[in-house]
Amino acid sequence: QVQLVESGGGLVQAGGSLRLSCAASGIIVRLSSMDWYRQAPGKQRELVARMSSGGSTNYADSVKGRFTISRDNAKNTLYLQMDSLKPEDTAIYYCNWITYWGRGTQVTVSS
Repeated sequence: QVQLVESGGGLVQAGGSLRLSCAASGIIVRLSSMDWYRQAPGKQRELVARMSSGGSTNYADSVKGRFTISRDNAKNTLYLQMDSLKPEDTAIYYCNWITYWGRGTQVTVSS
């Protein structure tokens, strides 16, 4: 059974940093294309970052240069390093693999 469990969210001031983690079970992270999505209040869920099984990465324009997606194969965990955070980054962040979603972790950036 596939499980994705996010952690690492919290409240941070603008300009600060957070690192989100997505601990995966039931899949092998290094063999999988996995994504981070986010959903802000009143908005649709949007793709933030993607890492392919081969290790290539893609980012939404709004986070390029500030966010970094990575993985730890030994820990079977996907990460999202978020730097230079802005209030508009406030959202629930979700880990995704195909049709499987975690429950999300709340990120709140104060101005």
